[in-house]
Amino acid sequence: MLEVIPFMMTSHNPTLRSVCTVADARKEIKAIGSDPKSIKIMAPKMILKVIKLEHVVLQDAIIIKQDMLSVGGEVAIPRDAFELRQRQADILVIGTLAQLQELVGKLKRHYPRIQTISKELSVLLKEIR
Repeated sequence: MLEVIPFMMTSHNPTLRSVCTVADARKEIKAIGSDPKSIKIMAPKMILKVIKLEHVVLQDAIIIKQDMLSVGGEVAIPRDAFELRQRQADILVIGTLAQLQELVGKLKRHYPRIQTISKELSVLLKEIR
């Protein structure tokens, strides 16, 4: 559901837009009269998602973090991840749909364990409309 949050009344009337789905993004872009060809490009950049991955091998978590940082996103990993004291941990992958789709492509190029994560993310991203 699209929610409009007025911030303050000024000559430009800034408002925060709560855009949760690609459909919401398309609607907002169309409403301001953008070129219809731009909707496909801009809509995925408007949706921020946080994905929790469980039981990720810490070496893989570090690689995922580096790849996500390279596309402008972020990955929250345990504080002591670089010490590799534990074998696995949960991580949070944070980014726009566009960044997450880029990440999936990057992860496909790694070894099989990370390729599995890429496939799982790809399936999840296809569910976001």
